[in-house]
Formats: sequence, C-alpha cells, structure tokens
Amino acid sequence: MAGGWARDGAVSEQIEASIQDELARLKARRAPVGDSLTHCAECEEPIPEARRTAIPGVKLCIDCQQERQSAQQTRGGINRRGSKDSQMK
Repeated sequence: MAGGWARDGAVSEQIEASIQDELARLKARRAPVGDSLTHCAECEEPIPEARRTAIPGVKLCIDCQQERQSAQQTRGGINRRGSKDSQMK
C-alpha cells in the first residue's frame, strides 16, 4: 500500500500505539484493590455489606461514586495523524 512519505509499517505502528495507549488507560481505571472500607472515604456514610462483597476494595458509597463518575469528562481520542478535519475544530 502506498504510504506517501511514511515508511513501511508506519500506519500499523500508529494503530498499535493507539491500542496500547487505550489499554494502559483502561488498566489504570481498574476496580479498587485491598480491603473495603466500612464507611465512605468522602461522606462517612456506611457502605452496605453487599457492595463491599461485590466490589472488593471499595472506598466510596454508591452516591459518592456516582457523583465522581458524572463529574468525569469524556476523554477524546488521540489524532496521531493531524488530519485537516481535526485542525478545523
């Protein structure tokens, strides 16, 4: 396949790098580890036993966890090629 000025395999390397970046980001967001807290780390409300059993290492109650997740902004993808479309935004 013609790649212009790119060397052979450059597109495959870009795709692989994007996949590795996303996998690393997802691994960083994994479920908590360690002992679960009996009370929420933010509001001090008791964490139900069912939640502590279902999610080992949980530190927040359901309400605080939902607040934290709703506050997180959606992360945009990385445009490694710098297309004209991305530069027009």
